[in-house]
Amino acid sequence: MSTSTSTIINHQKDEEMKCEIMEERIVFSEEEEALVVKSWNLMKKNAGEWGLKFFLKIFEIAPSAQKLFPFLRGDSDVPVEHNPKLKPHAKSVFVMTCEAAVQLRKAGKVVIRDSSLKKMGAVHSKYGVVDEHFEVTKFALMETIKEAVGEMWSPEMKKAWSVAYDHLVAAIKTQMKLYSPSP
Repeated sequence: MSTSTSTIINHQKDEEMKCEIMEERIVFSEEEEALVVKSWNLMKKNAGEWGLKFFLKIFEIAPSAQKLFPFLRGDSDVPVEHNPKLKPHAKSVFVMTCEAAVQLRKAGKVVIRDSSLKKMGAVHSKYGVVDEHFEVTKFALMETIKEAVGEMWSPEMKKAWSVAYDHLVAAIKTQMKLYSPSP
């Protein structure tokens, strides 16, 4: 087999794998999109602060979750909220989560750079993230958004963010399966 034929076959296999991983087109209504966009526009100028609050809520609910983050281990002299690596990480996760939610309707799928999604799957798998961790994170995210948007918060907004978060988690879990040891 020639190198170019081998490359084409490998590319086809990669594309087939991507197709198997991708979900069917996601249904995210215009109303849900509008609620997510409106609330994200309110939060994004202070994404670092909201991201930090989001992570601190996770640690308040589940203090053991701190063990999942290598940069939080062993530095007990520094309060977690002052750890120099937490805020940039929290902001990055918060922004990625919110941007993925905002793009959900237009794209019809979770949109994150493919390499980032693969990395998230690998990292979440490596550190033993389980369903309960995603549930705590979802609760903390909803509480953070509720605090951020104040009176704008509604059951409809909560549902919209829940739907978006659930799709993001499904995409991460799909990637995690690729890195989990076979039973």
